[in-house]
Amino acid sequence: MDCGRCGTPLEKPGDYCLTCNTANCDTVVAVLDRDRATLTMLDDEEVVATTTVTTIPEDGEEAKVVELRNFAGLVADEIRRKRPEEVYAAGDRDVLRETRAQVHHEFYRVAGEDPVERVLERRGERSLEVVETPPREKLGGSHSTLIGDRKGRRAIGVVADHPHVKKVIPGPIDAGGMGSQKGLRAKVTRADANGNVRLLLRDGSSVQENRIVTTAMDKETGEFVREDLNEALREAELQD
Repeated sequence: MDCGRCGTPLEKPGDYCLTCNTANCDTVVAVLDRDRATLTMLDDEEVVATTTVTTIPEDGEEAKVVELRNFAGLVADEIRRKRPEEVYAAGDRDVLRETRAQVHHEFYRVAGEDPVERVLERRGERSLEVVETPPREKLGGSHSTLIGDRKGRRAIGVVADHPHVKKVIPGPIDAGGMGSQKGLRAKVTRADANGNVRLLLRDGSSVQENRIVTTAMDKETGEFVREDLNEALREAELQD
């Protein structure tokens, strides 16, 4: 493939041209399976190139960690070579999480049987806004008490740190639930029609429902944010 502006041959299809400093795609759609990643490069509504990266998953725990990191590194390198404006991703959570950690781009989740087609359909729709407000400044509302002490504050911090969360509004504490010996557990509920969600904190017999205002514009995009938040809570060992 040659550069669309200056005609210089590109080392890989869709690469950013270093000769005339021009991007040859504006979007990368990454479909990530555990042993294969397919990257589709889009320029406006045109598919300009497709690249596949493969791996052979390891069985041993330590070897698996190294292999996954290396696989994600290859995928991340392909994305960096394109210098896209947006990256959409779908598929295996472990691969997605490790790849996202190795690039500076914000990943937008995309659902559907054909992620590339879904992205093309969404052209012209508003992308999820990224909130730059520090997490501690996102906490508001009339209730300032959080259940779970330090773990409760950590759960709120995990949620507030998400780039698509605008505000966290703690709710009243209900102490009438059934007791539990598991300690504090956190779960984000399904998105409402406006894309907002709720964070349920349970600690013993106490339950607290906290409102989370997101930048999602509807239920579908709110579900992407919900999945990310629950994944972050699992990583923080605040969810089963």
